[in-house]
Parts: sequence; C-alpha cells; structure tokens
Amino acid sequence: MYVVNPYWSRSTFKPVWSVSTTQALNLIREAVQGERNDELFYDELIKMAPNSEQSSIIASIRDDERGHNRMFRGMYKEITGHEITGISNEKYERVESYIEGLQRALRGELSAVEKYRKIWFGLPAGIYRDTVFGIILDELKHASLYNYLFTLNHTNRSR
Repeated sequence: MYVVNPYWSRSTFKPVWSVSTTQALNLIREAVQGERNDELFYDELIKMAPNSEQSSIIASIRDDERGHNRMFRGMYKEITGHEITGISNEKYERVESYIEGLQRALRGELSAVEKYRKIWFGLPAGIYRDTVFGIILDELKHASLYNYLFTLNHTNRSR
C-alpha cells in the first residue's frame, strides 16, 4: 500500500498566477473601489437596452455584481479588520452605443475573471477561496449573457 502525501508537502511547483495574500487583498480593494463607475455603466446600459428582456438581464448582472462587492468587502474586513474606503480615481467614460456597451461589458467580465483568479490563488483554502470561486463562475455566466445580448443585437443589425 502506498502513502500519498498532500501535494503541498512535496512540491516546489508554483503556478504562474502565484499571488501573496497581501497582493490578493490589494486586488480586492481595487475591485471594490471601482464600484461607483460600474453602477454608472450598468445604469446607462440598462437605459439603452432595446427591450425589457435585455434590460432585465443586465439588471440581474448588476445585482449579482452588487452582491460580489458585499462579499469582497466582508472578506476584506474579516481578514484585515479594516473597511475598504475610498473610490477609484478613474473618470467614468460614457457609452457611445448599446453594442459598444455590450462589448465593453463582455471585456470587463473577462478581465474580472483574470483578476479574481489571482485573488483566488492568494487566499488560503476555505470559505474565502470557495466564495471567490463562486464569484468567478458568476463572472463567466455574465460573460456568456453579454455574448448572447451582443449576438442578438449584432444579428438584428445585420438583417
């Protein structure tokens, strides 16, 4: 019979996304501090949607994002003992068209997956990591929904 040791006790392998807990916490702070621009963006996109079905899809994504922000804030407070304060210095860029907004939203969701994957690697195993994994799955679902909306509207424009 063989004894199997856990991989962390024998491996020197480091994934390319290797991130320290401090780096992960900084990424969480960055993600949360940009929420004001995110709200402006979602509100604008919802108003531009051509029908109630599309606006309700975007509103459901916005509501998920609000939940993600609450979870990130809670994790940060539990780990550090401090609240996340301040907002991003980035100036909000208005959306020129609904299609451009959908494209920006899709890129934003995929960019969030990249950032959250780094956060995931920087957190200890357990509830925080599991929570971030759930958020990553939501971001992938959102990307699929934005791709669906883009396809619907791009196809309709081509006719």
